[in-house]
Amino acid sequence: MWVSLSNNYAAEVVASAGYDWLLVDMEHAPSDMSTVLGQLQAIAPHGSTAIVRPPWNDTVMVKRLLDIGAPGLLFPMVQSVEEAQAAVAACRYPPKGVRGVAGSIRANSFGRVVDYYANADKQTAVILQVETQAAVAQALEIGQVDGVDGVFFGPADIAADMGLLGAHMSDEVWDLILHAAGKLMDAGIPVGTLVTDPAFASRLLAEGFTFVACGTDTNLLAKGADALLAQMRKATGKENV
Repeated sequence: MWVSLSNNYAAEVVASAGYDWLLVDMEHAPSDMSTVLGQLQAIAPHGSTAIVRPPWNDTVMVKRLLDIGAPGLLFPMVQSVEEAQAAVAACRYPPKGVRGVAGSIRANSFGRVVDYYANADKQTAVILQVETQAAVAQALEIGQVDGVDGVFFGPADIAADMGLLGAHMSDEVWDLILHAAGKLMDAGIPVGTLVTDPAFASRLLAEGFTFVACGTDTNLLAKGADALLAQMRKATGKENV
């Protein structure tokens, strides 16, 4: 489930449902470091794994998100092997990367996790999002970068790049995605995506996708509000109001 309402109370409502993983969005949501922290704290007691999508492949932002306890990151708009390597490096401590070292942080329970630095690199998920035709063409090479844990296909942006803005469920878009996804799966690299059609999400999981978001909190709220209003207008004979 995609978490985009940028509020800890709303995140807790979703987290209580028991989804396997929740994506706390910063790219297309009005979230900042404080609101992400609140959402991570709200999600933590409920068992769902929280993945944060930063607004960009930014080393400083990544450092701060990891320090506040994000167990994994989804990097948007990764276009090349070099950008994939930079994303991994931002999540790794020297000498394997460039992540800055802090002492008492939420990620290590404020210094109480004594083996944090020894295990942090392998316990931090790095997932890269491919969102253009050029990136999809390099998906296998991007996924094979050492330290990458999965590749995520962004159908909406891929569709836009193909001249099919708003038609992200079209056959042309998914033919492209599924072809690239198949190569990744054959290489043992986990793949994922976001779709809001539960039947299609189930199909992708059955075909070998590892992580598939099946909805967004904003969409659920909007659709639920619209459906309830339509139901009430029909019940009261005010459908044309």
